Amino acid sequence: MLKQRTIKSIAKTVGIGLHSGRKVQLTLRPAAPDTGIVFCRTDLPEPVEIPAMASAVGDTRLASVLQKDGARVSTVEHLMSACAGLGIDNLYVDVTAEEIPIMDGSAATFVFLIQSAGIEEQNALKKFLRVTKPVEVRDGDKFARFDPYAGFKLKFTIDFRHPAVDRTGQELEIDFANTSYVKEIARARTFGFAHEVEMLRELGLARGGSMDNAIVLDEYRILNNDGLRYDDEFVKHKMLDAIGDLYVVGHPLLASYTAYKSGHALNNALLRELLARQAYETVTFELKDAPRGFLFEPQSAFA
Repeated sequence: MLKQRTIKSIAKTVGIGLHSGRKVQLTLRPAAPDTGIVFCRTDLPEPVEIPAMASAVGDTRLASVLQKDGARVSTVEHLMSACAGLGIDNLYVDVTAEEIPIMDGSAATFVFLIQSAGIEEQNALKKFLRVTKPVEVRDGDKFARFDPYAGFKLKFTIDFRHPAVDRTGQELEIDFANTSYVKEIARARTFGFAHEVEMLRELGLARGGSMDNAIVLDEYRILNNDGLRYDDEFVKHKMLDAIGDLYVVGHPLLASYTAYKSGHALNNALLRELLARQAYETVTFELKDAPRGFLFEPQSAFA
């Protein structure tokens, strides 16, 4: 059977929050089958556990934010993306602040942490949400859409109309039946514009942002001395975000996802529409019938 996965041992790291600028301790712990991904605010007088689920996303301005009983965990999308890419079903995420550390602005550190801890198959069937009919949400000219598909495929288009971005690919289509998440997506960093960073800091946000954890652009060019990690790093990061946003549904998706200028809000709206319309079914597979892209080696990611 195609089994659920967790990590073998505890993994820890320390970083800063992108918006708060505060030091954050992050601990990943193994979890039992059918636990899901659960975030734990261990710094509060009474620790609060917040399961990653679409209905728990309470804020999508600048990040995906999980909320419960007045507690928040912000910027979960990069860690969730790494969990999706490595096929992690069950995990406890202990955090000592209301924000997951930004690390280098990509999912690469979280991939490294999970792989360093080791990946363990569990004696329980992996559960998928298989999309059974088209679902679409729109906001002006922006949209996000699911279509039925016997695997996991994404097509993302951005439109920033900036000289440095225009010179890179603004449309990307990937089928994880034949593409490695770790090699092709995980290292893509978040990006922002210098004038927006200053404005955000005046609002008390982006206090931890720097060229160590983001691609920064002025009006004409990329300011980072090391340039880009991928020729199309901008659209790849938006796809990385989308993978994390969608994994908040609680299970890997079997679907074709198409988006134009989508972000955290629209991605979450798409999940909520999928659930509200019951346009899915929960399925499991014997190993021989596994969907394309989900036959993981012990340490591998998509394909």
